[in-house]
Formats: sequence, structure tokens, C-alpha cells
Amino acid sequence: MVRNGGGRWRRFAGSTVFRHLGGIVAAALVVYLFTEVRAEWSPMHKWNRAFGDASLALVALAMAIGPLARLWARFAPLLPWRREFGIWGVVAGGIHTVVILNGWVEWELPRLFGFVLHPALGQYVMVEKGFGLGNVIGIAALIYGLVLAVTSNDLSQRALGLSVWKFVQQGVYVLWALIVAHTAYFLYIHFLDFHRQTPEPNILQWPFVALVGLVLSLQMAASWRTWKLRRRRVAGWRAGQESPGQA
Repeated sequence: MVRNGGGRWRRFAGSTVFRHLGGIVAAALVVYLFTEVRAEWSPMHKWNRAFGDASLALVALAMAIGPLARLWARFAPLLPWRREFGIWGVVAGGIHTVVILNGWVEWELPRLFGFVLHPALGQYVMVEKGFGLGNVIGIAALIYGLVLAVTSNDLSQRALGLSVWKFVQQGVYVLWALIVAHTAYFLYIHFLDFHRQTPEPNILQWPFVALVGLVLSLQMAASWRTWKLRRRRVAGWRAGQESPGQA
């Protein structure tokens, strides 16, 4: 009985359901921590930024697992978790978008792109070019993320074929670049408009730099290690091809 129970637990612990539950718990924990960081903010801005930052953190984790496993074999068991962390990162990004639409622009879609209704002219005019551009980048990231999330399953892999599926999933690098650009704009640029008071620097500016730098460093180190190992294999193969002739 104990053995059967242990076997069932191991199967469950290795299942997609278990990883999704883990992704949900991780997302909830990260969102909670980010709301605590901004406890004094208004509810809309607090939850908006908490879900946005949680999306960045979860996608960063998904991006880091592959290089970590390539550099240190002890991280290899985490490889299956990349899918679920990425999916729940996209879900957090979707909630972040809904909070903005409902609480910030109040479903006036032109405002999302930097336009406001001019009372005298009776039409929308552009007043915040950067805000519009930053949100366009965010929308592009969300679209990329949804495509990746919807196809991040074994059924899509079988339906698309391995080569096409891998090509689609490589869009995660584009997704990461868009998320970084979107976040960087709102962390460093958006509130520098000389027409309004500049707020205190966001306390997450340097952690953001550290996180992006860490992911980039891991990817570069893993790429270098892969290149080095391939060179060794090629050198070994050439040595094996030449040795019979030399004998």
C-alpha cells in the first residue's frame, strides 16, 4: 500500500497538473510580494504593476531554466517547468492588461495609445506619445505570449510537427525582448514628462537591471559552453578520422 501510494505521488509530482498548480502558487506568491512592495500605492496601480512585474519574473524564470540546465546538470529536472512558468507568466500579463483597461484608461481604447478627448475640439488628440508606444509594445508582447501559451502543450506539438512547433516556440526570445522594452519604458521614461511632477525613482529599477542582466549572462554563458563542447566533439571526430590513416 505504501509503495503504491508513493508511486502515485511520484506520477502526480511529474504530471502537467502538478506543474500547473506549482505555477499558480508561484504566480500568486510573486504577485503578493509585489503588492507588499507597493502597499502605499492606490489599488489600481498597485495591482496593475504587481501583475505586470509577476509576468516579467515568471517569464524570466522560464528563460533562465534552460541555460541553467545546460551549465549545471543538477538543474535539468526543472526543464519541464519552463512551459508552466511561461504560461502563467502570460496569464499574469493578461490580468495586468485588464487592470489597465478597466482602471486606468476605463475602456476608452484611444487613451491606451496616448490620445485623450479634447473638450473644445470634440475629438481625440495625441498627448502622450511615449505612453502609446509603450502600450503598443506591451500589446505585441501579450499577443506573442498568447500564441506561445496556447501552443505550449503536447497536442499542439503533435499537430504542428516538431520542427514547426520549435520554430513557433522560439518566439519566446521576441516575447522576452518586448517585455523588457515595455517594462523599461514605464520604469525609467514614462514619468519624466516635464509637464508634471516627477515621482521618486521606482525601487525596482535596479532589481530589474539585475534580473535582465542575469538572464542575459546565463544565456551567453550557456551558448559559449555549447559552442565549446561542439568544438571538442568536432576535434575528437576529426582525430578519430585521421588516426586510421596515420597508422
